[in-house]
Amino acid sequence: MNIVYNELMKNHTSFKIGGPCDEFAQVTSEEEVAELIEYAKSKGIPYTVMGNGSNLLVSDKGIRGLVIKLAKGFEKAEVSGNSIICQSGILLSKLSNFALKNNLSGLEFASGIPGTLGGAIYMNAGAYGGEMKDVVREVTYLENGEIKTSSQCDFGYRHSIFTDSDAIILSARLELCKGEYDVIKARMEELSAKRNEKQPLSMPSAGSTFKRPEGYFAGKLIEDAGLRGFSIGGAMVSEKHCGFVVNCGNATCSDVVELIHHVQKVVYDKFGVKLEPEVKILGEV
Repeated sequence: MNIVYNELMKNHTSFKIGGPCDEFAQVTSEEEVAELIEYAKSKGIPYTVMGNGSNLLVSDKGIRGLVIKLAKGFEKAEVSGNSIICQSGILLSKLSNFALKNNLSGLEFASGIPGTLGGAIYMNAGAYGGEMKDVVREVTYLENGEIKTSSQCDFGYRHSIFTDSDAIILSARLELCKGEYDVIKARMEELSAKRNEKQPLSMPSAGSTFKRPEGYFAGKLIEDAGLRGFSIGGAMVSEKHCGFVVNCGNATCSDVVELIHHVQKVVYDKFGVKLEPEVKILGEV
């Protein structure tokens, strides 16, 4: 097991924020995942499992214990009929292109979502009318030292059965449908253009900072509260899309957390709507 020490988490998150973790390991197989967890348990140290870090905000103090990264190297994919069976560390962008090359339609919505398949299943990621629940048919996961497979994922808005458990998603079977290469590609390019036009993709962030409150849009509420461009330290409400908090270059975790709390308070005071963060915070803030 290739374990490194005091790895800076800012090098593994799209926010480019985060102090060191005690121990860090990237895996390439399901066996390595199980071995690392057994190692952590035998040493009595906590462990954290992550994907590409696209929805994480890590403490400036870092993370105690072992961080296990399921991303590059844990990304095998193969086609079986209209299905794709793939490891959870594959990036959605890579998976969507793999589907395109095999003339399989259904993942176009995910082509521009940052992060890995595992993270997307965990939170039932979605965009432009599509969600992971539309294509995921079976998930293989590790729970209490045992590898299990289930088709019951209890998907909801930014929720799955895995958000309420300690299970680690290892792989999944996605059910797609046959399509025409040019049609699939055109749809992916159309959605990519929309993202580039509306989202601050050139600045580090964790994607949409807040979940969509029922009956509202978080970005619109934040804009109407007069918070476009509002900043604390190096963290700023994006001027391009108010639903994003971005790192202007030197933001700390504390800056982002303080800004999130400020946005929540102002929006609640003005509109009586509670904004719930979509980004997951790790470590002591």
